[in-house]
Amino acid sequence: MKRLLILPFLVLSFVSFAQSEKTLLDFNDEKISETEFKRVYLKNNSGEIVSKSTVDEYLDLYINFKLKVKEALSLGMDKDPSFVSELKGYRSQLAQPYLSENNMLEALKKEAYERLKWEIKASHILVNCGPKESPADTLIAYKKILEYRKMALSKGFDKVAKEYSDDPSAKENGGELGYFTAFYMVYPFESAAYETKVGEISMPIRTRFGYHLVKVEDKRPANGSITVAHILISTDPELASSDDAEAKAKEVYNLIQEDIPFEELAKQFSDDKRTADQGGLLPAFSVGRMIKEFEDAAFALEKNGDVSKPIKSKYGWHIIKRIEKEELGTYESLSKELESKVKKDSRSNLTEGAALKKIQKTYGFTENIKERNDFYKLIDTSYFGSNWDKKRFSKLNKVMFEIGDRKVNQTDFSNYLNEIQTNKSPIDAQIFINDAYTTFKKNQIMAFKDSKLESEYPEFKALIQEYHDGILLFNLTDKLVWSKAVEDTTGLEAFYEQHKENYKWGKRADAVIFSAANEKIANETKKLLKAGKDLEEVINEINKTSQLNLKKESKKYEKGENEMLDQVEWKKGFSKNIDNQGRVSFVWIVEVLEPTYKTLEDSKGIITSDYQEYLEQEWIKALRAKYKYTFNQEVLEQLKKELN
Repeated sequence: MKRLLILPFLVLSFVSFAQSEKTLLDFNDEKISETEFKRVYLKNNSGEIVSKSTVDEYLDLYINFKLKVKEALSLGMDKDPSFVSELKGYRSQLAQPYLSENNMLEALKKEAYERLKWEIKASHILVNCGPKESPADTLIAYKKILEYRKMALSKGFDKVAKEYSDDPSAKENGGELGYFTAFYMVYPFESAAYETKVGEISMPIRTRFGYHLVKVEDKRPANGSITVAHILISTDPELASSDDAEAKAKEVYNLIQEDIPFEELAKQFSDDKRTADQGGLLPAFSVGRMIKEFEDAAFALEKNGDVSKPIKSKYGWHIIKRIEKEELGTYESLSKELESKVKKDSRSNLTEGAALKKIQKTYGFTENIKERNDFYKLIDTSYFGSNWDKKRFSKLNKVMFEIGDRKVNQTDFSNYLNEIQTNKSPIDAQIFINDAYTTFKKNQIMAFKDSKLESEYPEFKALIQEYHDGILLFNLTDKLVWSKAVEDTTGLEAFYEQHKENYKWGKRADAVIFSAANEKIANETKKLLKAGKDLEEVINEINKTSQLNLKKESKKYEKGENEMLDQVEWKKGFSKNIDNQGRVSFVWIVEVLEPTYKTLEDSKGIITSDYQEYLEQEWIKALRAKYKYTFNQEVLEQLKKELN
């Protein structure tokens, strides 16, 4: 949390200012201009009333920040491997928007949103053909799927799916997939389903699983998402027609009709132990996420609170209660969620491809096909064995491609191959080398663009500097202030002894505050306590018939800490009864305590916080003595006038 609070403050300049800029702060090796400070100040104080005092206060904080970062750098903390790794991770995340094609991303988001408005019911036929299959095997699979399409058009899709599809479930369901919407299937399959008319069969489409034919059975407006609770009466899969389970489900359903709360019955009878304690509540879902019988029954419920009759699935008998149904949100409200899903989905390859083309066009790209093909010829199946000779390419250094001013040669590619070489089962060597080269080329192009970000995008450079300084500041402050205050018990104790006067209790009452159901119970409680009975025994006796008869809270209270206690005179004994929102309250003051010092344990949290503040102020004094700086008072006064 501390780091999150620090980072927004650390906003440095986007540009280097010319000599004519008025210098406000001079740290010898770094000058801060009036313009730079003004921009930083306004960014971090937007919406606040600007006054001369707030400018002075912010300048003071800014100087402290700069000095702390200087100290971290002088200690070499920017060279620490954990710091380098953490900053690298942040940079990688922050660079992503600059390495993608935003126009393509926006188009894919809008396409997905339009598809989410509809639900498709489809069936498919699959011919297995993995991405690593040889060209010859791929051609065989393609010819086979074309033949199946002809057969499906003449004999019926369902029949061909059952007999020939490589999807094992097709033998039972004829390839039926039920209803689904965007992001449920791999992108090429999804596109085929949405682009094929109802009743028609698509041309073959390729996914990572193989070749598919898609028949669209139906298309309907999306149902949105639904939240339900359910009660499951389980049956053994082999005893799916169990009369006992069905009878029990009907009995529970009848209890619901008698207005017994659904949630209580779920806790008592449901065999879904993951949800029973929550009254059977399930996370929201849309079509395609549940088994068909359950999904159909859930979406058939018309109003919130409606309950289905028992319905049977392979898991048993379900009674379903509709809690809430939500329609598809607006594009604006779903924009971030859509972006996240697009980036995680296989369709993200399209944005990556568009970005690669744009980078190549912007910086210039040439590829030497001959050198690439010559290299390909040197790869054979020995690459996949333990006898692979990593020196085989040592003399190859011809340029394979150029991106901008960077030349990538055969040695670079051979080093990459040596890095990824494993003793996997042999696959077609030429397919492997082509895939490896494609990945290598993509990585090199992206790395080239990545290397240009700081020089081409001043705002990116500033943001990385912000994270750089923020992490350093956090790490050093944690070491010298936050963690030290917790771990340095000797220093904390010494600080406490020196500042004891700051940690005192006021006048306190060691008291028990009672709330009774009525005056009779209040008086009976007082009577038993005055007779010397133990407090807990009294409470147990009074609450035998109901836990609501008597409630109590007790501690050592200061004035103003409890409203009920403040209404009575602070002296040992019992107060009079007080009407309190339909109940009767009274106070038992066990002892009145005079002001005294708090122990370290009493207020360790606040004392530790004060010790941290002390350590930080001492640290700042030391930094201001160690590092020399000056500021131009005339420039500062002029800046205050401008800001006012």
